[in-house]
Amino acid sequence: MEPQIHTLVRGADWRAALAAGHYAGSADDRRDGFLHFSTAAQLRESAHKHRAGEADLWLITADAAALGEALRWEAAAGGKRPGLFPHLYGVLPVSAVVFAGHVPLGADGRHVFPETIP
Repeated sequence: MEPQIHTLVRGADWRAALAAGHYAGSADDRRDGFLHFSTAAQLRESAHKHRAGEADLWLITADAAALGEALRWEAAAGGKRPGLFPHLYGVLPVSAVVFAGHVPLGADGRHVFPETIP
């Protein structure tokens, strides 16, 4: 569907992923059995809903094609959010990441994303 997908990763987790060569997910990802990703259009709402006020976040953009059949497009739990979300059933290899950048908090406490999501 989308050529690139996005997730927000806590700084300590991203640093550990770089050392390990892959990102195994947050506690929420491990609980749900897959890594949660968003499209560029879904990203801001996901950040507001799931990572509001968190200062040390990294925007991680991955090449969807590099993830193969482990990537599935599914409805959000409970069907409360429209559209399909990319879910990765496996680890994210650092080699599939095409962009990683810090996402600061603005004065209003909301995350400040690049004007164009990579």
